[in-house]
Amino acid sequence: MAKSWKDIWKSSWNFFWKSDSAASWIANVVVAFLVIRFLFYPLLAIILGTPFPIVAVVSESMEHGTHGEIICGQHFAEFPESFDNWWDTCGDWYIQNGITKEEFKKYPFKNGFNKGDVIVLWRANEDNLDIGDILVFASDKPQPIIHRVVKVYEEDDETFYQTKGDHNAASIPGISGEKQISQDRVYGQGLLRLPYLGWLKILFVDAVKPLGINIER
Repeated sequence: MAKSWKDIWKSSWNFFWKSDSAASWIANVVVAFLVIRFLFYPLLAIILGTPFPIVAVVSESMEHGTHGEIICGQHFAEFPESFDNWWDTCGDWYIQNGITKEEFKKYPFKNGFNKGDVIVLWRANEDNLDIGDILVFASDKPQPIIHRVVKVYEEDDETFYQTKGDHNAASIPGISGEKQISQDRVYGQGLLRLPYLGWLKILFVDAVKPLGINIER
């Protein structure tokens, strides 16, 4: 005897939400992925006005602590992490480029952010993007870059942006670097930081590297 729609719905509900089997767990993971990938993520992209509403931070270029005992091109055996220590080490570059310590303190994410964080993005254009904002943009690497705007300027009636990673000694040079970022390379600006949630992506990327997949960071 064929099952009614009511019986099918009831058995499906029990399988997804009440069963403790491995098959049920796998099915839940697959459904959650499909809902996030094809429903939640596109809807969020429309609401926030960017094709990349959520990005995982996969490098240390915005951190205010040392990695390999280096920060802003300088070596330290020990480096107590604080805004003042970071500014004492890295601040000269910003002062030379017209940005004071007091101005920097008013910037969003003034303490940077860490590898493994997730950043929620908002639409970015010349009407709402300014010095100090966090910009996500395309480069010649597979992964987009997420750095801080340090200069906004016009050239041939077109607006360009220059960015720099808080942890880096200087802006990345080159045609696809960060000294002349055009609007068509802009994905969005940082709106909200969610700590640690990006580590799932990073661990997955590291796991597939031995298979021959080359991921730039």
